[in-house]
Amino acid sequence: MGLSIADIVPRKEIGLAKLKGKVIAVDASNIIYQFLSTIRQMDGSPLMDSEGNITSHLSGLFYRNISLMKEGMKLVYVFDGKAPDLKSKTHEKRRDVKEKAKEKYDKAKREGEEKDMLKYSRQLAKLTPKMVQESKELLTAMGIQCVQAPGEGEAQAAHMAKTNKVYAVGSQDYDALLFGSPRLVQNLTLSKKRKTNGGFKEVKQEIIEGERILNNLQLNEDQLICLGILVGTDYNPRGVEGIGQKTALDIVKRKKFPIKIFESVNNRIMSMAEEDRFEWEDIFELFHKPNVKKVDINFPKVNTEKIREILSNRDFSDKRIDSGLDKLRSAKEEQKQQTLF
Repeated sequence: MGLSIADIVPRKEIGLAKLKGKVIAVDASNIIYQFLSTIRQMDGSPLMDSEGNITSHLSGLFYRNISLMKEGMKLVYVFDGKAPDLKSKTHEKRRDVKEKAKEKYDKAKREGEEKDMLKYSRQLAKLTPKMVQESKELLTAMGIQCVQAPGEGEAQAAHMAKTNKVYAVGSQDYDALLFGSPRLVQNLTLSKKRKTNGGFKEVKQEIIEGERILNNLQLNEDQLICLGILVGTDYNPRGVEGIGQKTALDIVKRKKFPIKIFESVNNRIMSMAEEDRFEWEDIFELFHKPNVKKVDINFPKVNTEKIREILSNRDFSDKRIDSGLDKLRSAKEEQKQQTLF
């Protein structure tokens, strides 16, 4: 579901040139879902090979990452491990969303409304264990390090940023900020233009800095976590009934301490449906002490034969593969020269 604090968080545009030479820990699930939902045919169906295997994720990972590597970035993809039990509420909510989207998609299909078919199909994207394994194999062959997190991928990526193993976390979600990442880069893997109802909108990379958030909102790290819990996290997706971003910020600044903050909204929490109530201490602890591990950065060597094998088996044309490999070689050569320099 993601954390909804976009309206109150300060951000600034950052050109790809300013990320040159930087190591970015990418939230793999977040980005691969992005590819699965956006790389589709006009009728909403994902890219597939002749045997019906979905290939949208492979296409996105191959071509978009090559573009980023050509800009001089070094990428580490962090994959989710075991999710905390508290996240089951989010999984249930996502299933409900998918069921409703499927009904609307089927109706649009019956009526031949391709525009609506594309709109609702985006919500039907599903990342399977097979896709995860394929993604890891392709990324490793491209010279991109893959890290298997013991718990939440965003928590692991944030830990790597906090311990200066990487420069920033790359994700569309804001959760990494509650896990303490000093920097979050958004729109990293999106194409430069995104199609909207009004035409095409230019997409620019943005950086959100943890210290700037705290200074701008006049909060400390504990208060930022409390704010997140009030508006809703993956562990309590409904948040607190009737409390939006600005109201949450006001409550946190007035009450200051976690115990006082949640005492002030306890009646609201208890008035919610039983399945939406939560124990704030449990969620607070998950952000404070996430399940993470120590990671060293070691980029694998590019394996062009493996790349060719993976993509050829999924019906990618030789011409497109060769073009991508040429760009990949050029990007890796440029990275070597940067290192020597």
